[in-house]
Amino acid sequence: MTILSERARRIAPSATMAMDAKTKELLRQGVDVVNFTVGEPDFDTPAHVKKAAVEAINAGFNKYTPVAGIPELKEAVCYKFKRDNGLTYTPAEIAVSIGAKHSLYNIFQVLLDPGDEVIIPAPYWVSYLEQVKVADGCPVVLSSREEQGFRLDAAQIKEVLTPRTKALILNSPSNPTGCVYSRRQLEEIAALAVEKQFFVISDEVYEPFIYSDTGHVSIAQISPEVKEMTLIVHGLSKSHSMTGWRIGYTAGRKEIIAAISSLQSHSTSNPASMAQKAAVVALTGSQDSVTEMREAFRRRRDIIVKRLNSIPGLSCRLPEGAFYVFPNISKLFGRRYKGQTVADSMQLAELLLTEAHVATVPGSAFGAEGYLRISYATSEANIEKGLDRIAAFVAALE
Repeated sequence: MTILSERARRIAPSATMAMDAKTKELLRQGVDVVNFTVGEPDFDTPAHVKKAAVEAINAGFNKYTPVAGIPELKEAVCYKFKRDNGLTYTPAEIAVSIGAKHSLYNIFQVLLDPGDEVIIPAPYWVSYLEQVKVADGCPVVLSSREEQGFRLDAAQIKEVLTPRTKALILNSPSNPTGCVYSRRQLEEIAALAVEKQFFVISDEVYEPFIYSDTGHVSIAQISPEVKEMTLIVHGLSKSHSMTGWRIGYTAGRKEIIAAISSLQSHSTSNPASMAQKAAVVALTGSQDSVTEMREAFRRRRDIIVKRLNSIPGLSCRLPEGAFYVFPNISKLFGRRYKGQTVADSMQLAELLLTEAHVATVPGSAFGAEGYLRISYATSEANIEKGLDRIAAFVAALE
């Protein structure tokens, strides 16, 4: 008898979580590791947000809530979209889930039938592929090029459309590349989505962290027609440094949101009650902490890109958003370290961890061999120390 289902057997573990686990084990052993792996802001949750959660607990607000979010949180999400994006949603078009990752999982489960195709631009966030497969969908990976700024255009997307195409995933700003789609690019993709009638799953969790003056543009802003075909995925983990609070949300058509609510009622039920109260304050209260984080990340980005580009054999484009860099390491392939030949990004990441005590994530985990993902959601002192170690390691290659 086969113990695990075929569905379970085809799930690949998260490479980012695997590298983070190896890093934490070394740290537990007392090794001084500079950790550039996990996308978690190193700032504390804002004090006024924490205060709201404490007040909710003290007031006894610790019971079950409506499955897809308390009414005041849904209203706060609608307020956020109107304030920041000029988008009008009603509470019936909002579902609150246990983090943005859960929101994505719900979308794929209610949207996909076996064999439905989902276009996934590469480099991609590691969970997109696995979540589509778990929903019995077919991932269609479409690679972008560094010289394009890691962005796809509508012509490339059109080439892979079939009668089975159900959705396209857009992640702007992007994990892992930090790329940001321009309004013109989004207009062309929106026109194609409306013409060919496929959904756009727009992952916008890194929205606050854009470093150009143009700011964030959601594809749902382009036209009412594409808004009907768009599901926006968002959350508070990145924007308000609330990774452990587990609050994400989806905005979209009422019938899809109703299906998500029904699915959630049979799986996780509601997000934590006190976390929802905190989320209301995070969305509607002062956004000064978000601005402070953005400026800190901008400074760190500039430091890390300058340092990476000063290391012979490495090159790194300047990301427009998020808090990752995605340096090209392909010129290091074929070189040797203590008798070992660097063959790919996984081997380089492992050597950097074990020999230089710097934790990164191989580009192969994101569907892009020849790169590393480095998170700069850490202090400037850690960035300098980690880059010193990377530079020394590269200098030691033969």
